[in-house]
Amino acid sequence: MGAVNDSPGLSHLDADGRARMVDIGGKPVTVRVATATGRYLTRPDVIALVRADDLPKADVLTTARLAGIGGAKRTSELVPLCHPLPLDSISVDFALEHSSIVITATARTTGRTGVEMEALTAVAVAGLTLHDMVKAADPSGVLTEVMLVEKTGGKHGTWTRDGAGAEAPAPAPAVVGVRPRTAAVLVASTSGAAGARADTTGPAIADWLAARGFAVDEVRLVDDAHVGPALASLVAARPAVIISTGGTGVSPTDRTPEAALAVIDRELPGIAEAIRSRGVAATPTAALSRGVAGVANGTVVVTLPGSTGGVRDGLAVLDGLLEHVVAQVAGGGTHD
Repeated sequence: MGAVNDSPGLSHLDADGRARMVDIGGKPVTVRVATATGRYLTRPDVIALVRADDLPKADVLTTARLAGIGGAKRTSELVPLCHPLPLDSISVDFALEHSSIVITATARTTGRTGVEMEALTAVAVAGLTLHDMVKAADPSGVLTEVMLVEKTGGKHGTWTRDGAGAEAPAPAPAVVGVRPRTAAVLVASTSGAAGARADTTGPAIADWLAARGFAVDEVRLVDDAHVGPALASLVAARPAVIISTGGTGVSPTDRTPEAALAVIDRELPGIAEAIRSRGVAATPTAALSRGVAGVANGTVVVTLPGSTGGVRDGLAVLDGLLEHVVAQVAGGGTHD
């Protein structure tokens, strides 16, 4: 790939602002290693099929691994300003989670420029191949969170995403980029998405958020089968808060908790339990709600039941609490 310029400007632009390939001829030859990751979101039943190698297109992981390796080799053909590199090695590995597949690629070369783009390309191509292999079972799968996590070698030494490297940014990357005082609402309702009934819960949540000073990006209504990709895309937009309603029960089509857990990196179990407890006081069946709450890359995510009463109970618990949680996640509070 192109090297990082020593100047504060962009290395791939010349003095006239035109794209160019960076001259690396004068750089020393060193061992350079880069690791990238990504996540492919799909349904738990599809993960089970992949694990059992029981999809129509067999050898899913083997095929995706070979595609990722091949993609890394051809990075300079795909990304115009990358240098062709002699790769010493490229590895592509997969970790199967409840409703996602984590892809990790590590590229190594001995040369004058780094292999970040080769590692990232391996992850991207492997993820696209996963989608091609499983799309007959789940066409709504999402490839997300493709990122460089570490690189070593060259003038700048080691860089890691967790902030240990010399080039890492000072703020915690988990919360950088979240848009303050913004929110989104997700409604999981198959009948509502089909137009069979009007939804009132989503607008009610949006009005509640707006009354507390949050700018609501959208109220998105989807059927239960698409709640995972919808939630992932809302998280990617980096609002401060996402509140969902629906899909938290025990019906075979209820998938909201699984979708939330796939994107949450820190759970807030006390919030979910408080919402359940308030509901049970009025309706014993509220104990069946599997709603969860947590933080997804700096965004506070809360999943409420789909009933009007369940939403009312959930918002009553969040009243006064949500502001405190958002402030803590943003680094503005220190209370336990």
